[in-house]
Amino acid sequence: MAQSHLTALSVNVNKVALLRNTRHLGIPNVVRAALLCLEAGADGITVHPRPDERHIRRTDVFELNAFLQDWPKAEFNIEGNPFHNLMGLIREVRPDQATFVPDSVSQSTSDHGWDLEKDGERLRPLIQECRDLGVRVSLFMDPLPDMIPIAKSLGADRIELYTESWATAYPTTGRDSTLAKFVAAAQAAIQTELGVNAGHDLNLENLTPFLTSVPGVLEVSIGHALIADALEMGYAKTVKAYLSCLG
Repeated sequence: MAQSHLTALSVNVNKVALLRNTRHLGIPNVVRAALLCLEAGADGITVHPRPDERHIRRTDVFELNAFLQDWPKAEFNIEGNPFHNLMGLIREVRPDQATFVPDSVSQSTSDHGWDLEKDGERLRPLIQECRDLGVRVSLFMDPLPDMIPIAKSLGADRIELYTESWATAYPTTGRDSTLAKFVAAAQAAIQTELGVNAGHDLNLENLTPFLTSVPGVLEVSIGHALIADALEMGYAKTVKAYLSCLG
């Protein structure tokens, strides 16, 4: 699968699993969703399995990993809190990327980045373990430039900029000032030779303006908005619409 766009698109299939879990029929099928997204040109698949398995289940992770063996150019990104259930899955699956996210067990969705001054030393050995397993590590971060060098010192390969504040500000007069924070954070990452990912509440309206201004974004992970759009447009048309935003 040749990537013709500058920023990779990883589709988060959590919401597919959430809908499936409301019944016991096995539909919609998570692996089928991944297949349709990859056939449409997506560059990878993301999952965020939580301890209560309210959407992605442990079995989904292994089924997706087996499926992706037939897609060697597609990246598998597993997100989660390394102090909860994530590391066991990383050790068994060895995905392309592990995204460490500081969510609590009770959170409905991620809502903040790491405080590396508080948690950095706890993260350090887990980051090293992932790297020893051949797994790239990305840390979920707020757009705070002063925190970026700490991420580098801990051994992370990338940061994922938590973009909810951008999505919230996008239709308001605070749009430009909010965007400036992400630009500064990305520039700080580039200066410290950290890769930059981004994700959370990105959609067809706010994605292109974000990528046009924020330098060096290697990958975006998009789930909720993309799956919602797919309910109306279908997977193939939706993925191609998002890919057009990445050009």
